[in-house]
Amino acid sequence: MPPFSFLTNHGLVLLCIADDPRQRMRDIAAHIDITERATQRIVADLIGAGYLTHTREGRRNSYTVKTDLPITLPDRRDVALSSLLDTLLPAESSSERRTGMTPQTGG
Repeated sequence: MPPFSFLTNHGLVLLCIADDPRQRMRDIAAHIDITERATQRIVADLIGAGYLTHTREGRRNSYTVKTDLPITLPDRRDVALSSLLDTLLPAESSSERRTGMTPQTGG
């Protein structure tokens, strides 16, 4: 039986990308213990839903999480994605997201 998790794979992939926008699909897949192909489908879903955008940087993609978008909770109230990420990620990741800076690019 797979281990219990409060978050779906979509949520876990989003957290990984928010923590490091330049992570490779292979690294994300290994981190949350899913296949690379499943990771690619989830990233495509998140891009299609508007929660992520990506830009090509050499041979890699760099992702931006659209933190101003709402997420709908079961009680039908909306919460800003940034509130969830601020709660679940380390403080230094949260401040980088707010300023739009990533450690790898410096701007």
